[in-house]
Amino acid sequence: MTSPDPGTKWWGWGPAERQPELSTAQAELLEAELGATQATPPVELDQVTLDEPRSLPETVLGAVASDAVLTAKEDRVRHAAGQSYPDLIRLRSGELPDAPDAVLLPASAGEVAAVLTACAAERVAVVPFGGGTSVVGGIDPHRAGFERLICLDMSRMRDVEVDRRSLTARLGPGLTGPEAEAALARADVTLGHHPQSFEYATIGGFAATRSAGQASSGYGRFDALVVSARLTTPVGELATLETPHTAAGPALRELILGSEGVLGVITEVGVRVRPVPEARRHEAWMAADFESGLEIVRELAQLGVSPDVVRLSDRDETRLSLAMSASDGLARRAFDGYLRARRRSDGCILIFGWDGDRESVSRRRSLAARVIRHGDGAYLGQAPGRAWEHGRFAGPLLRETLLDHGIFVETLETSHTWSRLGELYAAVAAAIRSTLEAQGTPGLVLCHVSHLYPDGASLYFTFMARRRIGDELEQWRAVKTAACEAIVGAGGTITHHHAVGRDHAPYMAAEIGELGLEALRAVKQRLDPVGIMNPGKLIDPAKDGA
Repeated sequence: MTSPDPGTKWWGWGPAERQPELSTAQAELLEAELGATQATPPVELDQVTLDEPRSLPETVLGAVASDAVLTAKEDRVRHAAGQSYPDLIRLRSGELPDAPDAVLLPASAGEVAAVLTACAAERVAVVPFGGGTSVVGGIDPHRAGFERLICLDMSRMRDVEVDRRSLTARLGPGLTGPEAEAALARADVTLGHHPQSFEYATIGGFAATRSAGQASSGYGRFDALVVSARLTTPVGELATLETPHTAAGPALRELILGSEGVLGVITEVGVRVRPVPEARRHEAWMAADFESGLEIVRELAQLGVSPDVVRLSDRDETRLSLAMSASDGLARRAFDGYLRARRRSDGCILIFGWDGDRESVSRRRSLAARVIRHGDGAYLGQAPGRAWEHGRFAGPLLRETLLDHGIFVETLETSHTWSRLGELYAAVAAAIRSTLEAQGTPGLVLCHVSHLYPDGASLYFTFMARRRIGDELEQWRAVKTAACEAIVGAGGTITHHHAVGRDHAPYMAAEIGELGLEALRAVKQRLDPVGIMNPGKLIDPAKDGA
């Protein structure tokens, strides 16, 4: 059987018709910044090389309905990679020797349990799959010594149950962000969780990776929204009560959140929801520089008046964003003149957004504006804020276009305390720049702050350079390693919201210590004694014993 056409490209992000084209001016700008590049379109599907699928036991295949077993080439390809840079390079080049032997689509927690029981008995590795949007190798079909491997696609588990009085909801793990919001809207409530992957990522994926959304400074990260969870493991079900709070020992809910499929499969998530906001406002300001912008957002967070959406771009990200989105003619000249008059021609842009009832939005915006003006922010109006909102999910689509043009583009994120955020920013940016230059491909290193806390904030880096055609993975590995080592050296977290996957697993000891890793291994041994669950992720594959 072949799955229905999902409408998205098999080699990357989103539908082909939504992928933007670079204008002549944009292409010339990037060439001036990065040097001449070589166009590299993806291969055709029939050029992709896969190993022949291994034969799977009937006990595994029979655990789901016969029409829920997919073995067609395209289905295997679509479930053989996520959206990390190495994933995209492998997809576009057609070099996918490893892929799931089959894709299974369970329709219930009972079917998930039956699949895992059979796979443990037959030593078949299992990779849980939500929206396929992992950017850290979280769904790579890494066999780790297992001869056979299946992908467990959760897209059929999309139940929704809303408790309007308690403002909670139980959601199936296979719901995408838009599907969940549409179902909740029928009860006039919203989850308000909008990561850049929102259109394709799933509720189960949000929970498994401890996702953060673009409005998390107001709504909270996804883990802060979760009130209960169910995890089906190879040895049974781990479930938590749906209750506002409990003091009954360490929170097993936290063990489920962020587990990335290595302990089991998340089969239900209970979340807090809010009434659908009647008003929404996005606007832009310009800080004099990155340092003063950091002071503005720190004050907002520590005074308790942070907007729901907060984004502070550094100077290079601001410069490139304005140049790439520049309009021609009178409007652009007027905008440039305004920035010159306010002495903000090389400033740093701030995007703020508020949701809620009209009175609340007005009051909260007024309180925040006092802080922003006190920090010498220059008001740019609502139009740039609305433009950001309109394109808030477009980044991955633009990345596809840049890849077509032969540009190496990658992102990573981290966080630290306010006292050490500047140190972390400088260390990571310097590590990326120096590594790109050492490879003969000097590039752009951009950064923004997008998640605030009273004690610190996140940093989200985007970097791009001319691709070393034929040597892309080595180029990526050198830069990624340098950046991760800089993060660890500065005492930052190896991941703020992209999770660990395979890419960050070697740095987990620096994050939680060797004893912490031993504790995780002990939990995995109890819940997944054969080691079939998502091998090679979260826990360093060189040491996990799988």
